[in-house]
Parts: sequence; C-alpha cells; structure tokens
Amino acid sequence: QVQLVESGGGLVQPGGSLRLSCAASGFTSSSYAMSWYRQAPGKERELVAGITSAGGLKNYADSVKGRFTISRDNAKNTVYLQMNSLKPGDMAVYYCNAGKGPWISYWGQGTQVTVSS
Repeated sequence: QVQLVESGGGLVQPGGSLRLSCAASGFTSSSYAMSWYRQAPGKERELVAGITSAGGLKNYADSVKGRFTISRDNAKNTVYLQMNSLKPGDMAVYYCNAGKGPWISYWGQGTQVTVSS
C-alpha cells in the first residue's frame, strides 16, 4: 500500500522555523522525484520545492527561495522541508508528493503549518 505520511507541522511565530518530514512506504521512493506543495484557504495548491530522485537537483518557488530547503534521505525513504524565517503568508496545509513520469503521482494527507503571534 502506497503511503506518504507528513509530520512536523504546527504553530510557530513569525520568524520561527519548522522542519517537515514525509515518510514514504509501499513503493521505491528513491526512484521518484519528491516535492512539497502547499494550499492556503481559498487558494490553489502551489509547488513549494522539489528534488530529483538522487537529490542532485532542487527547485523552489520564488516566495521561499533562501528560506526553505528541501532534502531527502533515500536510506530512510524520507524527504524533508526545512522552513526558516516563516511568515504569515507561509501558513497553509503542506502536502508531500512523489512523482515519476507524467502519469504517476502520489500524495500525502497534508500537515498544517500555522504562522501566528
């Protein structure tokens, strides 16, 4: 059974940090590109960061460049999103995605990130 389980979300003050984790199981995640998306209330889901299967290439949304870092540990079947200098605009449900080619895409159930003082 394919599963992506996100964790690490929560409430943080502006300027604070969180590290999200996404644990994959039921498939060979090391051969998949992994991404983090987020969706704020009333907005479309947007790509936050992505990383290739071997971790050699990473991409980020302009809004998070320099503040967020995506990484992966294929030995642990886990991808991470380190989020620093959080802003109220970062508040959203964060989703993990595993993708391979144009047809295969798996999603986690999401973890809530709340940025508020």
